[in-house]
Amino acid sequence: MKRARRTARARSTAPARGRALGRARDPLSAPIRGAEHRVIAGVKLDIVRAANGRVKRVVYPPGFRWSTHIRPIVGTEYCMHAHVGFLARGRVQGRYRDGCAFEIAAPQVIAIEPGHDAWVTGTEAAVLIDTVRRFGLPPEHRHGSP
Repeated sequence: MKRARRTARARSTAPARGRALGRARDPLSAPIRGAEHRVIAGVKLDIVRAANGRVKRVVYPPGFRWSTHIRPIVGTEYCMHAHVGFLARGRVQGRYRDGCAFEIAAPQVIAIEPGHDAWVTGTEAAVLIDTVRRFGLPPEHRHGSP
């Protein structure tokens, strides 16, 4: 006895191209169209121009500490960049020059003044969406700042 021919095409159960079995692409780490990509001391930066400024996605790996990994490159005692943005993933702790400390866990809007050291805590990378503007932050941390 002959078998009947299948006319309908069988659906493939193979994973979609470029994806691991059972895991969809993580939008927080997906490539950003038109971004300038840099890696500095293990920190991944994607920078995109937006209007008259820039927006950065910064991925700090587990174990990262500014004073250990970046200070030798830039030569300043503390990070002198202001960070105004959104911590989308991970946990970060830090300390200002005057001893004031902070701890941030995603999801959280952040405003970190210049003059700080910071480090990733836990086993997960910290993903920060950062703007390249101070938005009125002072040039260095001081008590009574917004």
